[in-house]
Amino acid sequence: MKKAFPILGLVTAVLLSYALYEALVVAPREQTMGDVQRIFYYHVPSAWTAFLLFFLNFVASVQYLVRRDPKTDRAANWVLVAVAGLSCVAALVVKLVPDLMQALPQGVEVSSIASTGPIVAIIYFLMRRYFSVEAVDALAVTTAEVGVVFCTVVLVTGPLWARPVWGIWWTWDVRLTSTLVLWLIYVSYLVLRRFSSSGQTPVLAAALAIFGALDVPLVYFSIWIFRTQHPQPVIGGGGSIDPRMLHVLLLNWLAFSCFAFLVCWSRYRLERATREIEETLALEALLEPRNALR
Repeated sequence: MKKAFPILGLVTAVLLSYALYEALVVAPREQTMGDVQRIFYYHVPSAWTAFLLFFLNFVASVQYLVRRDPKTDRAANWVLVAVAGLSCVAALVVKLVPDLMQALPQGVEVSSIASTGPIVAIIYFLMRRYFSVEAVDALAVTTAEVGVVFCTVVLVTGPLWARPVWGIWWTWDVRLTSTLVLWLIYVSYLVLRRFSSSGQTPVLAAALAIFGALDVPLVYFSIWIFRTQHPQPVIGGGGSIDPRMLHVLLLNWLAFSCFAFLVCWSRYRLERATREIEETLALEALLEPRNALR
């Protein structure tokens, strides 16, 4: 794995450089907003990456809580299997009943209903297979930290776009406000993990992370549910985007995702090493009085 890290770093650097060139040079100029629209290629991928990291944090936090008790762990496994099956059944029912199909919220596709449950279950069981209870807690901290960084990029690039387009830096729009609340929740999570020395800190942090993850669907669906000043989606929900712009957008998301994985990998290894050192020092501190008595 150590040999793969520099290779991934090189690939990520090439992807980021190429994506930057595509966003600033190759992508067509938007007719209404002009070049300021190019912030879109960093704003949206940053948001998607942050959502993905917060989702992984949510799964890791749930696992840290349920895997502490074998009965709860088994119950959670069966719940995930049931959710995966029910999502497929629900998608089939919606597809067969025209009234239900028309009642779907704008931007929600039948395929997304069918795939959400199985994807969540697969990620859950893969994480359970390859991460111990302590490792999954370290993963939760890692994904929260990196997710906050990408969410910060979202909150910075948004006003940079809004000032020349809307004429204001900020407005208390539902999408903007819910994103700020999401950022504040996960910053609170990191503050709790950093400054609390209680033995219950990981448990409290996991509960806070699960609460914070509930805000992610609100952020995502807010522009479909509420009347907001934020632009409507250009992908799904009746939106449209120039294929060349979509290509650049997805390329930047791929580059950002690789970069996020690279940073998470480094931060996770550092977190695990730090915990091992702290455990060793604590064990030595306990053994010192015994050695002195001898």
